[in-house]
Amino acid sequence: MWESILTDWLSLIFRWLHVVAAIAWIGSSFYFIHLDLSLKPNADLPGGVQGEAWQVHGGGFYRIVKYLVAPAKLPDELTWFKWEAYTTWLSGFALMVVVYYFNADLFLVDKSVLDLTPLQAGLFSFASLVLAWLLYEGACRSGLARHELSFALGGYVFLVALTYAFTHVLSGRGAFNQIGAIIGTIMVANVFLVIIPNQKKIVAALLAGGSPDPKLGKAGKERSVHNNYLTLPVLVLMISNHYPLLFATRYNWLIVAIVLALGPIIRHFFNERHAGRASPWWVWGVAAVGMIAIGLLSAAGPRQLTTGALPAEPSFANVQEIILSRCSMCHAAEPVWAGITTAPKGILLDDADHIRRNARLIGRNAAWASAMPPGNVTEMTADERALVAAWIASEVR
Repeated sequence: MWESILTDWLSLIFRWLHVVAAIAWIGSSFYFIHLDLSLKPNADLPGGVQGEAWQVHGGGFYRIVKYLVAPAKLPDELTWFKWEAYTTWLSGFALMVVVYYFNADLFLVDKSVLDLTPLQAGLFSFASLVLAWLLYEGACRSGLARHELSFALGGYVFLVALTYAFTHVLSGRGAFNQIGAIIGTIMVANVFLVIIPNQKKIVAALLAGGSPDPKLGKAGKERSVHNNYLTLPVLVLMISNHYPLLFATRYNWLIVAIVLALGPIIRHFFNERHAGRASPWWVWGVAAVGMIAIGLLSAAGPRQLTTGALPAEPSFANVQEIILSRCSMCHAAEPVWAGITTAPKGILLDDADHIRRNARLIGRNAAWASAMPPGNVTEMTADERALVAAWIASEVR
């Protein structure tokens, strides 16, 4: 009991910290991308300045200038934007350990996908996280990132291939979290290993009376651009565990592929507007088509295929028997599943009235998708899911 209570509280604390830090990090990132693209040249600016921007906020006016490399003389104080990124990753990884590694049998493993032990699933998750980042870092340091379009297309194929592999090893929820964690790790590593160190080298060179290497700023800018285009996809992946029709359906990996494409396309629209160029309104047409495609894919049902041997008119008695045998050990006033002290999200499925009242929730989580039971720990079959789906359809008809 105490273990369950402790992990639940740790999950809350780390999730709260993770969300607050991510808002600070992504907010500042969006702001500086906007600022960088909106700078305008001015003849009155001092030497070495790329441009300026006038902004108004909170009743005050701000004049901001950006130096191409750095000013000739540094001010006494500099504000470094780094701890937002570091705290986001540290809290996110802690949350991953508490939710996915400590409860791997529920959220990381799906025995209908691959029969892994919790230890095997955890090791696979951590190893793939490190390996994926190493491959990205190696590609960047090899010079491939200088070819922007080719690198972007190659990176897209790489992430989609990883997603496909993860959905054939881990649970759908675990796979979505894993690809999101990889993207988040790449983004934070860019800050920790390239952007901030390069800025520190520039500062050190100035303090020593030398001229900073322009390549340092260029490399940092390159990684910043990568982070800019990865932000929207990672946000969707990090909240996807609340949407079973995304992660627990037959074509979940294709849904991720569309999200990975739509995010950068939408960022392109805002980047062009911030730069004062013609707004690419076609982006929203593409985004609409992509969202319609996601909706259609999410309606394809769970990954497991039925035998086709279903009754023409599913009875409530059949459905009740399935729910009581597959779901009620957790979703009851007094759960009997080890480590579960209260019904998840307060949803009770231990009698006929509760089952009828929560029919749509059952449909979204266990009939049209396979999110529940988590990890399919009670081995709910495809035929059972199809029967429940057919009953729900008849009930709302």
